[in-house]
Amino acid sequence: MPIKVIVEFQAKPGMRDELRRTLDALIEQQGAGLAGYLGSTRYAVLDQPDALVEVADWESAEARNKHMEQARATNAFAPLLPLMGAPFRITVLERLP
Repeated sequence: MPIKVIVEFQAKPGMRDELRRTLDALIEQQGAGLAGYLGSTRYAVLDQPDALVEVADWESAEARNKHMEQARATNAFAPLLPLMGAPFRITVLERLP
């Protein structure tokens, strides 16, 4: 069953654009063509200048979980960490029947 994943990022002050560029590069390098990954969109939070939200579409929770296991094993998200002011928050959603 397809899922949506909402990831909320809090950049260090003034670093949102750099965080977005780094995230875009990671997605281009590692996300394109990834099994089960259907794409994502990034959004600015209007009243929080250092906040960034990504909404990603996946074919299934299993496909995303497999990707996350590989990402943790290879430390794929390390380039984001110096730009973040707080840990990211992840919400995984599935459509109600």
